[in-house]
Order: sequence, then structure tokens, then C-alpha cells
Amino acid sequence: MSHTVTIEPIGEQIEVEDGQTILQAALRNGVWLPFACGHGTCGTCKVQVIDGDVDLGEASSFALMDSEREEGKVLVCCATLESDVTIEADIDVDEDFEGYPVEDYQATVTQIVDLSPTIKGVHLKLDREMTFQAGQYINIDLPGVEGSRAFSLANPPSRADEVELHVRLVEGGAATSYIHQQLKEGDTLNLSGPYGQFFVRSSQPGDLIFIAGGSGLSSPQSMILDLLAQDDDRQIVLFQGARNVEELYNRELFEGLSRDHDNFTYVPALSQAEDDAGWQGFKGYVHEAAKAHFDGRFSGRKAYLCGPPPMIDAALTALMQGRLFERDIFMEKFLTAADGAEDAQRSALFRKI
Repeated sequence: MSHTVTIEPIGEQIEVEDGQTILQAALRNGVWLPFACGHGTCGTCKVQVIDGDVDLGEASSFALMDSEREEGKVLVCCATLESDVTIEADIDVDEDFEGYPVEDYQATVTQIVDLSPTIKGVHLKLDREMTFQAGQYINIDLPGVEGSRAFSLANPPSRADEVELHVRLVEGGAATSYIHQQLKEGDTLNLSGPYGQFFVRSSQPGDLIFIAGGSGLSSPQSMILDLLAQDDDRQIVLFQGARNVEELYNRELFEGLSRDHDNFTYVPALSQAEDDAGWQGFKGYVHEAAKAHFDGRFSGRKAYLCGPPPMIDAALTALMQGRLFERDIFMEKFLTAADGAEDAQRSALFRKI
């Protein structure tokens, strides 16, 4: 049995199947609702129920307080419908968002490569093409691992029948340990996508800065390959941060792109290369490399950040000191399951986090 949810203020109506959350139904109908953790602990997906009956599900008392429950607020990542419902959501529709619906896919592992001592490249062949925007991610199910895990797509949308993932081994992480130690070529996996609001705002003018750390290179790789394939004429600079040369993966790819495209510049930075006499590139953190390259002045550009939270925070500070503001900066923090709800909270100052 299904019910209808009406989403205000956009007036969109979608069918919600029995047992399906409001968020799941919305995403599978190409309707974006704000969310972060996806399992009731961060409060990002909070909406107001205007009419109808809703089962709150497993929303935590921290993310949805008793007073809010009494006011008719729910978390759409947990809430299921008991009748036709009308909700009011804080939706800031981005004109560059294509709104491709989330679908389910079966994928076959075609290749697993060692990108660095801690990061593997996993290539999957899909049972059919997936339409997505460069920068988005998928959720993947792994045998013996409870719940789905999110991984950003590293391939451009032009390679629609395959998936390329960059997976860093997380100590104690069930999903990344399985991928690094047990997953093999020929295995089949179930996944869904595309998800996410991290994509290039093509309608906004200004040259582009990408700052990536660790396996956070995946989304910028997809975005840059897509931009260059479309002959985008803006200046594009990629700053890639790693600890040492061994962790600086796909360096040859981006050095080749910089030779082939006059509007693309590649700046790698190593944070632990003080004693590496053979390293002729930037020595220091990746946000410091960006400051040095632009002499601390970033105004007039758009910045896309992807990587672990400490890198994001440092880069955000540097960019804002260099006269970029919230409207100019877009980001995706790479959180692990161990990071929990605390890291899923959004800054009151910076709502794009």
C-alpha cells in the first residue's frame, strides 16, 4: 500500500511505498531533500508535517527533541507514512542540479588496483547505464557489512556503464577492510545512486579551484575530466594533497592533462616531504600550496573541496581569508562510519557543509 506526500513549498507530489522513508521515495523520484547522515542522528533532514500521520522511525532524541516531535517535526530519513501527508521542507533548489532519480543497479567487479599503500581503485561494470552529475556518489552493499556505504564516483558521466571508486583503508572499518582484503574481480555487488549535491555550478562565472586530500580526489577527478571533455574554457587548478610520494596517486594522469590542456594546472603538495630530496614540488599542506599559488588572493573564483574534515577546515579558513565567501565554496567531507553524528553536524556559519 502506498501513500502520497506533498512537499511544500515546491508543491511536488510523490508516491511513498509501505515501509519506504520519505527521503528514499523523494530521491528515487528525482526530488532532492536536504540530508546528511541518512540514519536519524544529525538532524539535517528535519521537516515540518503540516497534515497527515507519520511514523517517526528511529530518529534519535538528540537530532529530534521531544519539543520538536510535539510540534510535528520529523526526520525524512527515518519517517514513514501512515496516511497521505503534506510536509514543509527547507529546499534551496539549485538551478544546476539535474535531479536524476536514484535507482538500483547490479555491478560486477572488473578490476582492483593499488593506487597507493592505503587506497585501492575499484572498477565496476553496471548492468545498465547510470545517469549522474560529476561529483555525485553511490551507496553500495557489501557482504557481511551492516548498512550501505557511500563512495564518490571517480569516473566522468560519459563512462555511464561503469563505476570507478577510490577506497581508503580505514582502521577497524568493516566496509573498507572488506574491499581491501576480500573483494575480488568477478564479484557482484548491489548499489544505488546517484546521490549528492556536490557538483560543478556551471551557471556561475569564475575560474575553478579544486582542493583534494587522500581518496577525496575521486569527486574532483570526475568533475575535471567532465569539464575538460566538454571543452570548458575556464581556468582550472587542482591542488592534490598527500603525506608522501607513495600516497600521491594518479599523479601521471593529471600531469598529462596539464600538458594537453592550456586551461588546466596541477599542483601536488606533500605534507611530510621535508627530508625528501627528490621531491621538487610543494612541501607542506595542500591549503598552503593553494595560498602560495594564488598569493593568498582567491576572489573571483569558485572552489570545490573534497577530503577529510581537517583538510576541509584548513582549506575553508584559507579561502575565506583570501576573500572567498560561502556562495563561492562547495565541499564534501569524507566521513567514515566511525565519525558518527558529531561530524555530520553542519556549521551554523557555513550551511553548505
